[in-house]
Amino acid sequence: PQAFDIMPCKTKTISIHWELMFTRSMYETDDIEKQGNLLQQVAQLVDQQKIRSTLNQNLGKINAANLEKAHKLLESGKSKGKIVLENF
Repeated sequence: PQAFDIMPCKTKTISIHWELMFTRSMYETDDIEKQGNLLQQVAQLVDQQKIRSTLNQNLGKINAANLEKAHKLLESGKSKGKIVLENF
């Protein structure tokens, strides 16, 4: 967000951690190949079930009906994890 007031979090012992996975590609760093290596390692860990994906729902092929379902889920504020629409 453009602005974020951290003060309400301080009295509740909440920590905020912000990571951006694609910094290397955004800034075209000299070590860009490390990005591919990291993504490959993460994919292997998911395949080995050592870590879980944040995928929660796959609504199938992208079409008007499924897009509307996804939008309603996001608007509800109760959706957790990633919502997937396929075949762009």
